[in-house]
Amino acid sequence: MKLNELKYNEGSKKDIKRLGRGSSSGTGKTSGRGENGQKSRSGGGVRVGFEGGQLPLYRRLPKRGFSNAMFKKVYAVINVSDLNRFEEGTEVTPELLFEMGIIKKQLSGIKVLGNGELEKKLIVRAHKFSDIAKEKIEAKGGKAEVI
Repeated sequence: MKLNELKYNEGSKKDIKRLGRGSSSGTGKTSGRGENGQKSRSGGGVRVGFEGGQLPLYRRLPKRGFSNAMFKKVYAVINVSDLNRFEEGTEVTPELLFEMGIIKKQLSGIKVLGNGELEKKLIVRAHKFSDIAKEKIEAKGGKAEVI
């Protein structure tokens, strides 16, 4: 096989729809845009949500209430299995996790979850622990301290 013999797989490449190229293509003359009107013109069309001058739906509906979504706390999550990188007896802090690249951002704090197994005795300092994570850390003789 040579470079000039390489071919795409059958059906992997599709010809583009060539607009305005005669009647045989099915998109000749008006290029599938119909005859007249705003939508047939170049640059024509209306903005999203425009209802022909009628008061649009997003303005007709009442705006009420309060959403707490802006103030939601988002935690950087790590699993118990991620802590196996550390030496026996290490004090694991958010700063150490960030230095080692286990977490990228601290966000509202760090939460330790219980996925995987822990093989070492560690002192873990974090903002939150799941119940299972706490049990696994303490089962190995370590400590789970809430900051």
